[in-house]
Amino acid sequence: MGIVDDLERARAAYERRDWATAYERLSAGSDLRAGDLLSLATAAYLLGDIDACIRALQRGYRSQVDAGDTLGAVRFAFWLGLVHNVRGEVAVGSGWSARAERLLADQPADLVERGYLRLHEFFRHLEQGDFAGASRLGTEITELARRFGDSDLLAQGLVCQGRLLMYSGRVPEGLALLDEAMVGVAAGEVSPIFAGNAYCAMIEACQEILDFARASAWTTALTRWCDSQPDLVPYTGQCAVHRGQILRLHGAYGQALAEFTDACRRYAESGAQAAAGLALSECGDVLRIRGDYAAAEASYAEAAGYGYEAQPGRALLQMARGRTSAAVAAVRRLLAETGDPVHRSRLLGGAVEVLLAGGYVDDAEAAAVELTEIATGFGCAGLRATAAYCSALVALERGDAEQALPHARVATQAWSGLQAPYEVARSKVLVGRAFRLLGDEDSAESELTAAAKTFGDLGAAPARQETEKLLHRDTAGGLTGRELEVLRLVASGNSNTEIAHRLVLSDKTVARHLTNIFTKLDVPSRTAAAAFARDHDLL
Repeated sequence: MGIVDDLERARAAYERRDWATAYERLSAGSDLRAGDLLSLATAAYLLGDIDACIRALQRGYRSQVDAGDTLGAVRFAFWLGLVHNVRGEVAVGSGWSARAERLLADQPADLVERGYLRLHEFFRHLEQGDFAGASRLGTEITELARRFGDSDLLAQGLVCQGRLLMYSGRVPEGLALLDEAMVGVAAGEVSPIFAGNAYCAMIEACQEILDFARASAWTTALTRWCDSQPDLVPYTGQCAVHRGQILRLHGAYGQALAEFTDACRRYAESGAQAAAGLALSECGDVLRIRGDYAAAEASYAEAAGYGYEAQPGRALLQMARGRTSAAVAAVRRLLAETGDPVHRSRLLGGAVEVLLAGGYVDDAEAAAVELTEIATGFGCAGLRATAAYCSALVALERGDAEQALPHARVATQAWSGLQAPYEVARSKVLVGRAFRLLGDEDSAESELTAAAKTFGDLGAAPARQETEKLLHRDTAGGLTGRELEVLRLVASGNSNTEIAHRLVLSDKTVARHLTNIFTKLDVPSRTAAAAFARDHDLL
């Protein structure tokens, strides 16, 4: 009787998502059913113990084979293939998938288990670039799920179909399928691992097409879902990344960096090191905006070490540091090898800026036109705002203020609606430049002054300095001549005492100058101030 009671308590813990208790009590069980072994494996997976998960799945598979339950064995083989693939052990995962296919060879054709195995086949077609084959399988998976009333398979099938539709350019249709998948997730109809996968796929899709409103709503939902499971390890890293992305949009750069750092820690703890690349890339973007170019480059390089290409951020950093030829080469290569409209839409905005910096105005205009066409088809506010900004940028480069102004106005309004202060300020700069070309200097100065203040409030030092150049203000970060002398000596490696001796000052005066320099440049240390001086040609 005691063993039965313990098992019932373990099952109750599983149902309330108390994964640690469920795992502990199920692990102590000596005669677990197949369903209990699957629950044990799931709890282990959600606690981040992949080895324990695999051991439980192997026990379940063997128990089903011994019992002569072929379909039950197929289910466990499917999960073993999935978990090994997630872990990066693709050969082992493929082996389990092949074994499951062999077990089904003599079974009826119309089985829901075949839908689960088609998921493995779907991802194989996707990796091989066979999008037509993957699309066909996605449809089959969804049809099987509907026919058998399987909520897990339906959610995953809809996600597969939706992402493929998006990559083929049919974004509204793809998003509709993703929304349908999320209805089942939000209603609690989908099991934890499939639910976590669906959340992350949905938010990633929204971020890819700059659908920030949807991304924000589902990130909030994912945060609540993760918070309801205190022991959860998988998905919490992705949740931190997505929270950081929304915070970055709203200009909360310090909080965004904290979330990205937390995501990297969580990925490291769970063993999902490759996923840290996205977090590091996002971290690099924030550091670049704030003018900490050395740290941004280090972050991008670390992301590359995980196999993640941090673009177009890295090309924009090269441009900011004066390595324009390298930046142009990078964006040309990226555009040449990126075919689907979703991924091109992420590159084109940065490409326009880099190509203009390199003097390739016609190429930049072609990229802006393509981005506008994609944004019109996708219908996402963030993408339309980016396209309008790029169109205004190209028009200003050609000296056509009348063409630039309406695009800049659209960008300003769209970014304002998304509560994105940095992007609003960048758009205001274009409005100010257009006013200046049209001869309205007072209005130009008003727009530029407002933009410079926003950049200053956000700590976006490079953008603030560029805007102050347009206002014909001091371009050395507001430093006095004496402060510039001190900064140059700091960058040369001199101590406070050495600087005091060189400039015939007291140590206390040098310390006061350094405090003023740190405040004006919005940097935390001598090292950061020296890096700022190098990056902004103040030496």
